[in-house]
Amino acid sequence: MTTVHRPKSITPDEATDQILTRCYRGESRRDVIARAVRMLADADGHLHPNGTIKTGSKTTRRPA
Repeated sequence: MTTVHRPKSITPDEATDQILTRCYRGESRRDVIARAVRMLADADGHLHPNGTIKTGSKTTRRPA
């Protein structure tokens, strides 16, 4: 039997909702949030250059 991964529903706080509404008008909220999470994960050092998730001891956050 295979497991189906269903995306979780996220409810943004008021400030995030305003950003999504005013700055990303006409774009899918889901797509905007997905891009933001990928950029954050990359900036924090959680992704390999090819975009895959680092595992093990390599998952430490880059210093600011």
